[in-house]
Amino acid sequence: MKGLFITVEGGDGSGKTTAALRLIEKLKKEGYLVTYTREPGGVAIAEQIRDVIVDVNNKEMDAKTEALLYAASRRQHLVEKVLPTLEKGGIVICDRFIDSSLVYQGIGRGLGVKEVYEMNLFATENVLPDLTVFFDVKPEIALKRVMSDDEREVNRLDLESLDFHQKVYDGYLAICETFKDRIKKIDASLDKDGVYQQLESLVEGQLCKIKNS
Repeated sequence: MKGLFITVEGGDGSGKTTAALRLIEKLKKEGYLVTYTREPGGVAIAEQIRDVIVDVNNKEMDAKTEALLYAASRRQHLVEKVLPTLEKGGIVICDRFIDSSLVYQGIGRGLGVKEVYEMNLFATENVLPDLTVFFDVKPEIALKRVMSDDEREVNRLDLESLDFHQKVYDGYLAICETFKDRIKKIDASLDKDGVYQQLESLVEGQLCKIKNS
């Protein structure tokens, strides 16, 4: 089997991380070589860049600086962790990738989807996921989940206004249409089991396509 690159997208509090980690355990038990990772971060250099991005004290950060930092972190993570796993025929499930930059910086910060997309394609040398799963839940519900989680550290983007998070949500809906062959939506307003079952079904379908190709 060739490598399979899957990304999960959605606002913080959408439940994507919980569902992805549960799926990882299932795939490992089935004998797959599978890696779970996240952005920004995933490897030492990218994690150091993440620390700068999410630091609540960095209020003066320019929007283009933010976008470039995400792209730099993504590049390092890709070449150091994602591509080596794919080259071994493994499965990579990544919490966020290019689509996060399209909506948070391209739309949320107003930099433009086309401009941010081209910047990131330069950084990744046109590498895109085989499948992207968007966890669709209204931002007010997602933010309530974030704020009620005492174990989660609140970061700089969490402190943005509800209007900003609404822009991001609307942005996700827009790119789901633009890249509808790659991005699939699931209903993330359901309970954890309901969300997980939708993710599992989509990934199993992707694995079947590869096996039959």
